[in-house]
Amino acid sequence: MRTREQWLKETYKKAAQRPARFSTVSDMEIEPVYGPEDLTADFDRDIGYPGEYPYTRGVYGSMYRGRLWTMRQFAGFGLAEDTNARFHFLLSQGQDGLSTAFDMPTLMGYDADHERARGEVGREGVSVTSIHDMARLFDRIPVDKVTTSMTVNCSASILLAMYLVNAERQGVPWERVGGTIQNDMLKEFIAQKEWICPPQPAVRIVTDMIEFCAKKAPRWHPVSISGYHIREAGSTAVQELAFTLADGICYVEEALKRGLDIDDFAPRLSFFFNLHNDFLEEVAKLRAARRIWARLMKERFHAKSERSMLLRTHAQTAGASLTAQQPLNNIVRVAIQALAGVMGGVQSLHTNSMDETLALPTEGAVMVALRTQQIIAEESGVANTADPLGGSYAVEALTDRMERDALQYIRKIDEMGGMIRAIDTGYPQREIADAAFHYQRQLEDRTKTVVGVNKYTVPEELPIPTLKIDHALEEKQVQRVRKMKQGRNSARVKEALRLVAQACRSGDNLMDPICEAVRREATVGEISDIFRAEFGVYKDPGWL
Repeated sequence: MRTREQWLKETYKKAAQRPARFSTVSDMEIEPVYGPEDLTADFDRDIGYPGEYPYTRGVYGSMYRGRLWTMRQFAGFGLAEDTNARFHFLLSQGQDGLSTAFDMPTLMGYDADHERARGEVGREGVSVTSIHDMARLFDRIPVDKVTTSMTVNCSASILLAMYLVNAERQGVPWERVGGTIQNDMLKEFIAQKEWICPPQPAVRIVTDMIEFCAKKAPRWHPVSISGYHIREAGSTAVQELAFTLADGICYVEEALKRGLDIDDFAPRLSFFFNLHNDFLEEVAKLRAARRIWARLMKERFHAKSERSMLLRTHAQTAGASLTAQQPLNNIVRVAIQALAGVMGGVQSLHTNSMDETLALPTEGAVMVALRTQQIIAEESGVANTADPLGGSYAVEALTDRMERDALQYIRKIDEMGGMIRAIDTGYPQREIADAAFHYQRQLEDRTKTVVGVNKYTVPEELPIPTLKIDHALEEKQVQRVRKMKQGRNSARVKEALRLVAQACRSGDNLMDPICEAVRREATVGEISDIFRAEFGVYKDPGWL
């Protein structure tokens, strides 16, 4: 049998005078062909069958033959009732889980009537200031039957409290409420930059939520450990994988310090990965993620329950890959990226709309994005067998490479004293910045191609419809918030906020006091102000 070197020599002999044409999409060096000599994984030890340790091939044996992935479309704009209407539209079109986008004031812990909220209310997500907004947002949506994902971080504890109190008012016990809140503060310091307090108290709040949900909301995932925003900030696929899992290690260690048993909380940890352009690289990344996490949980943290070892993940197609130029091309990009997620074995998937580089997505664009998932599920046939690319020389070799390279990063972070210490020194931030710079340089010298941007351009762009947010919306929300504040029992609110502050100082779990404050109509901004006062406001070391 010929070796790969012999094959290369014979294949490229006639083309020796010209450079070989190859893809520059991947962040890793890719061989022109893979064979048996590239496989270092042992089948029983490293690959196995779906639903079996180390879960390289999938967390469930039947995978999509048993149940399709949850189809979620990120939705949120304007007032709560505007987004509620979009929720009902998506559910009527076959979506089976909700995913909520909040506006910047809500994400940063400010009320709609705060001066820093001016011009941002309802602009890039829905405006939620009080429990009344949360009630409007989920009006006529049975929260015990529909799972909800909420993309919010530094104010996540407050939004979760509002969601649970709203469930109470619907007559739904917390034990029956299912969903996920992103709540990954470590990735905020690494990449997205939406924070209130410094890393240590921020992680303390996340740990409070892990403990609280393990005891009182067992169907709720209290943190979605997120690589998505790390990739959007410019990281490589390996960096996304490594930093995400290192964040997960930090949350597990903090929960263990709290005295929690690993098997009591680990099954409710979830993950969130990006799906970028290189199809095989993305499939390999998801497979490697499951294998690394399973081994970490079993060998490092001594988990006994199989459920603790399962890396269950949501994924979203890459917003950073979408182009304002020739935006219809984004439909094709999203389809390829979504297919990579399915072939990689995700449990939940969001497909971006083709117009998102221009504005919030229109209803028509959202429907095409949802139909993309439905066509993959119902027409492509790829859901009929688990891990259909398993055993591919290329995919297995890339999975091994992903695992090796990611573990090198994780070991380095361990040597630095863990992820909080690494963030304090700016290490992951610098690594991502260097990768983003390198990528931009490749675009500019055209060693990487983006169709319609630096190759195959057109002199004039075809206009497409975009969603417009009425300027009157902000004033309506501001007046609504002011009226609510004037009509509530201020003394009861003040006492509730005092108890939140007391819990901040004592170290008691914050979630019960926050839930009570929400019941008494305390707002996102008022509770966030307690965090600012008690824990201080974080400043990025890169800007000091």
